[in-house]
Amino acid sequence: MKNSIAVLFFIFIFSQNIFSQETIKSRPKIGLVLSGGGAKGFAHIGVIKVLEKAGVKIDYIGGTSVGSVIGALYASGYNATQLDSIFRDTDFNNLITDYIPRSSKNFYEKRNDELYAFSLPVNNFKVGIPLSLSKGMFNYNLINRLTKHVREIHDFNKLPIPFLCMATDIETGQQVVLNKGYLAKALLASSAFPSIFSPVELDGKLLVDGGVSNNFPIDEIRKLGADIIIGVDVQDEIKDRSSLNDATKILVQINNLQMIEKMKANKAATDIYIKPEVNQYGIISFDAIEEIINKGEKAANDQLDKIKKLSNPIENYKKEKLKVGNDSLHIKYININFLPNYTRSYVLGKLGFNANSKIVYDDLRIGTDNLSATQNFKSITYTIDKNNNHDDLNINLVESSQTTLLKFGLHFDGLFKSAFLINLTEKKVLSKNDVAFVDVGVGDNFRYNFEYYIDNGFHWSFGIKSKFTGFTRNVPTNFLSNYTIQSGINALNIEYLDFTNQAYVQTVSFQKFLFGIGIENKSLKISSETISNTNTVIHNNSYWSAFESLKYDSFDNKYFPKRGWAFSTNMNTYLRSSNVNYQFEPFSIVKSEFSVVKSFFKDITIECQIDAGLKFGKGSEPIFDFALGGYGFTPVNNIKSFYGYDFLSVSGNSFFKATFMFDYEFYKKNHVNFSGNYAQVNNELFETTDWVSKPKYSGYALGYGLETIVGPAEIKYTWSPELNKGYTLISIGFCF
Repeated sequence: MKNSIAVLFFIFIFSQNIFSQETIKSRPKIGLVLSGGGAKGFAHIGVIKVLEKAGVKIDYIGGTSVGSVIGALYASGYNATQLDSIFRDTDFNNLITDYIPRSSKNFYEKRNDELYAFSLPVNNFKVGIPLSLSKGMFNYNLINRLTKHVREIHDFNKLPIPFLCMATDIETGQQVVLNKGYLAKALLASSAFPSIFSPVELDGKLLVDGGVSNNFPIDEIRKLGADIIIGVDVQDEIKDRSSLNDATKILVQINNLQMIEKMKANKAATDIYIKPEVNQYGIISFDAIEEIINKGEKAANDQLDKIKKLSNPIENYKKEKLKVGNDSLHIKYININFLPNYTRSYVLGKLGFNANSKIVYDDLRIGTDNLSATQNFKSITYTIDKNNNHDDLNINLVESSQTTLLKFGLHFDGLFKSAFLINLTEKKVLSKNDVAFVDVGVGDNFRYNFEYYIDNGFHWSFGIKSKFTGFTRNVPTNFLSNYTIQSGINALNIEYLDFTNQAYVQTVSFQKFLFGIGIENKSLKISSETISNTNTVIHNNSYWSAFESLKYDSFDNKYFPKRGWAFSTNMNTYLRSSNVNYQFEPFSIVKSEFSVVKSFFKDITIECQIDAGLKFGKGSEPIFDFALGGYGFTPVNNIKSFYGYDFLSVSGNSFFKATFMFDYEFYKKNHVNFSGNYAQVNNELFETTDWVSKPKYSGYALGYGLETIVGPAEIKYTWSPELNKGYTLISIGFCF
């Protein structure tokens, strides 16, 4: 009896094992194909959510463009919930613009971003257009970090889910199947939408977005062994003229014209074809991520009956959350390709770390941002390859052949009035590390600025400058109180001209500190027609001085910072004057400024600023007195802003000022703010303790600011308790 029971039990177990093997063997292989479509590709996440919930196990994944990125992350181990979080937390505006933090830029690079609205390349005296909006550096760093757990896998068939993606050879127009190599670089190539992202060189081919040649690679997934294809199509349908209202839609339409017939065939060959209703969105509709994901879920749920037939109730499949390790890397070697014009030490200096270093991915991102910020490289890619228990960092840099740029800007303020800025920049003029540029401001008041410098990075650099600044304005006579002015005149219409030339050496440390010393020749002239019928010169003199300066800047944004602090100080010692009609005596001027910014509740920012200056020595030159008043202009000599007072209203040879500002960004790039400033201004102010007493001058401002492509546009109403009138001040564009 016992033997009979044992035999029956063995037969039962054996039959169940055979049944399970047959079930597994007979289960069809399922391939998931995800099309390209920019922001509309967020719908793929919604579809994957439904597939996971239904218990459908995906055996192969193929994708194009955004479909390749989402598909690769899913294939590497992330589940649908993690994908949802990753894409919701990504700032896609930064991705499109290839955002580089201000902290990664040295003082020259910050100046470039905070002065010009846009720039154009110049080749053989012909003005061109930029190759693309973005080199894709932000995108590449992000993908590298997200795929760090599979960086050692160079055969995409060996990923947790076998994967491939599509790209297009821009020289031949042929599709390229990417199923081997470095995953992050393959995804960068597959998603390099023409005109937005630069082409990617891979295995000798110049590649762009796979959507140009094959936006729905079902044939390639069938070749891997897929029996059933689930296809998610977010490609645009052909639009009429009324819908083609921006450049990106026209570019997508051109691409779709040649893909439409192929998509019809692909649709017919897809077993479960899912078409989310996302036609109302564009390829850059990143703000609508939640809506688009929901559209994907709805489209998949509409075909839930078909989807559930692909699940295996016996397996009860559920994709677990990927456990992501820490971000640490131990870099054993750093390999850099040969560069004709830049040394290994130059590259390592920008990276900020050497071989045999323990870093995290943020260190790598900061280092490549530093390289990208120089604008000396048109392409920056890297791989992280295993070397026993460590990693090797292999960097491939392609130098930019662009040496001439034409840049433009515009600005309006109450002192210099309107101006249109034209800049010509030339690199490698006399040596490989040098830059020369000239700014010309054309408008109500002509201005120019020329500079040539040899940028040796953290080593001593050399430069020369020549600058001319001028304005015409009605000013109160107390600005000229030390000059003999005709009695009975309360205000003068003056012409103020400044012509300054410098030669200097300077060094930069840690991307933020700038220390310089040099010599300067400054010519100053003030004249007015108010005094008499003929032009009367009030002051006309030239001065020789030696100067030194120190600057530190960690602000994340120059005009609307949310965090960081900045410090600057400089001293000019005036040694000689061209005026031989009086006995000149040397004197010095010291100016210092300290600012700190902190954010609260994300959108509320408080900024505090301390500003001081004094003149000391036996010489007395009233032209160098400090003059306060107005807002929105670039300080010239010792003319500074002050809320509540008109331009150049308060003057003295010493001053101390404190400013506080509360800024609220109530909507993206829209700000309302309230400011208050308090000052002591007098001659020989710091010889007594009066400067720490109750402020003699105070003023307040209520304003609105908008961040635009040409710079901040601001309007402020300012007033002072000491005066019986207020002033409305307008400033538009980057200051220069």
